[in-house]
Amino acid sequence: MSVLEVAAPSQLAPVWDELISGLTVGVLLTDERGQVLATNDVAAELMQLVKSDLLTGTRPAGWQVRDDTGAPMPDWAELAGQVLRAGSPLSIPMVIARPGQPLSRIWADYHAVQVQGRSRVLMLLQSVHTDVSHSRGLLDPLTGLPGRVLLLDRLEQSLVRARSRGTLSTLVLIDVQRLAAFNAEHGFDRGDDLLTTLGLREGLSDEHTVARYGGDEFAVVAEHPNGTGEEIAEQAREVAGWPVRIGRKRVRPGLRVSWVTTDGQASVHSVLARAEQQLQH
Repeated sequence: MSVLEVAAPSQLAPVWDELISGLTVGVLLTDERGQVLATNDVAAELMQLVKSDLLTGTRPAGWQVRDDTGAPMPDWAELAGQVLRAGSPLSIPMVIARPGQPLSRIWADYHAVQVQGRSRVLMLLQSVHTDVSHSRGLLDPLTGLPGRVLLLDRLEQSLVRARSRGTLSTLVLIDVQRLAAFNAEHGFDRGDDLLTTLGLREGLSDEHTVARYGGDEFAVVAEHPNGTGEEIAEQAREVAGWPVRIGRKRVRPGLRVSWVTTDGQASVHSVLARAEQQLQH
C-alpha cells in the first residue's frame, strides 16, 4: 500500500512515496488555496481525521483546530497564501480537539516549495506530548513568558486573522529603562526580580500575548475590531509601571512605550521595525 494518498492520480505518488517512506512526521502538500493534494497516514492521525477527510476538506462535527492560546486558527487558504507570498517558512503551534478524543498537540512547519513547476505549500506536522511552548524551548526561562521566536509566530497569526476578518492588530513594545543602573546598584539578582514581577500578565487581558522581546524589552500583541491601539498601549504602560516590591524596597520602573496598529497588510518585520524605531524617539 502506498504510504501517500493523493487527491487524484498523478506523477506525485511514486516520488512522494520514496521521499516520505518511514518518516515519523506528518506530511501535507497543499496548493495556494489550502486544498490538500497529498498526505500520509501520520498527518491524518495527528489531525484526528481520516485521509479522505483531509483530501476532500471534510471535517466531522465538533472537530476544531486552534492555536495554543485557544484562539481559532486562520483558514488554511490564508496561511498557504501568506507562506507563498512571503516565500519564507512559517511555524505555528496548534491543538486539535474532537469530541470523545484527547487533545492532539501539534507543531506545524509551513514551507513554500515548487512541485512540477507549480508553487505549493509543504506542511510538516510533529506531535508534541507536553505543552507546545515548553517542548520547543520557546518560553523565556527567566520570566516564563513567550520568547522572541514565539512572539513572532503569535504576531504573524494575529496579522493573518486581521486580514481575513477585517479587524486590527496592535503591537506594543515596552522598554524598561535604566535597568543597567538598577543592576549596578542592587545586583543582577534584584534586576531579574524586577523583570519577573512586572504586572503585565496579571493586568492585561488573557486574549493578549505578552512576551519578552529582549533583555529589557517586553511586547504585547492584541487584536481589536477598531481604534488606533493607543488605549491598549496606555493600559500596558500603566500595568507595567505599577510599583513592585524588590527586597525591602518598592520600585517603580521607568518605561518607554511604542505601539503600531495595522490591518494585517504589513509584514511581521515591518511592524517590528516601525515599533522599534518609534521606541527610540
